[in-house]
Amino acid sequence: MADPVPSGGGRGPVSGAIYDLGYRPYDGPRNGLGAIAWALFVEGFRNAFGLGRSGRSKVLPFLLLGINLLPVVIIVGVLVFIHLDELPLGYAAYASRTQVLLSIFVAAQAPVLFSRDLRHGTIALYLARPLPSTAYAVARWASLLAATLVFLLTPILALYLGAVLGELDFGEQTAAALKAALLAVLLATGLTGISGLIASVSVRRGFAVVATIAVLLLGNGVVTAVQGISEEQSRPRIGEVAGLFSPYSLYRGAMGALTDERVLTPPTGGGLQAAYFGVMVALALVSLGALLVRYRRLAGR
Repeated sequence: MADPVPSGGGRGPVSGAIYDLGYRPYDGPRNGLGAIAWALFVEGFRNAFGLGRSGRSKVLPFLLLGINLLPVVIIVGVLVFIHLDELPLGYAAYASRTQVLLSIFVAAQAPVLFSRDLRHGTIALYLARPLPSTAYAVARWASLLAATLVFLLTPILALYLGAVLGELDFGEQTAAALKAALLAVLLATGLTGISGLIASVSVRRGFAVVATIAVLLLGNGVVTAVQGISEEQSRPRIGEVAGLFSPYSLYRGAMGALTDERVLTPPTGGGLQAAYFGVMVALALVSLGALLVRYRRLAGR
């Protein structure tokens, strides 16, 4: 340690001292924006399943994931031991049957990635240079998307493996599983965008959870009711158009167009079928764009 140097240049009494503590500036390699965004993505993905957090944080995501996979275990067990000729439940239809679990999952985990940073004020640290606001928003969105895809694609993969073990037709099962995976990706992007956007405007986790569930499930309930009435009244076109206004009805309509699954008022005609897929893509892009705008405004404050 160096000798203390009197402050004031020797004129007057000593009021302080400077010590050389041996600190040196960092002169090693510096990672760029890509490494920062990747680290943020991995941290967000782990947080979505409670990894790296308290034990209580792991209960809900893994409980929902376990309940989501339970029917798959039963179906695969029956298929393998009884030797059925086909799957009792199609790959694409599975997500439609478990939409309540999926809605709870995205509604509960989106605030973990978005609302928490707003509530604790750490968003100001994240949005400081060298991390742009758009990179932060995309990394968080991608973390939630990856977690949602795990929730959606794991049952499809398990069903596919069970079908292969059950010696069902390999080509048919592969084609059906790939179609279901495509639909799952489209559904996941829409759900991620909606839930992430809602969570990004609320510092209260409870409000974000309730609002997300209301938008996803209540909206789907209204559309389903309209579709059911229109089918009973022999006016399916009304139900087909109504299906464009909910992520889950969009998914069912796209599923009806792409697979042989029976759904309420499936879109008829190439134009309306293309509209269903187009709206699903547009929903994902618009919600992501709104999320980027939201964080640009936060960064500009």
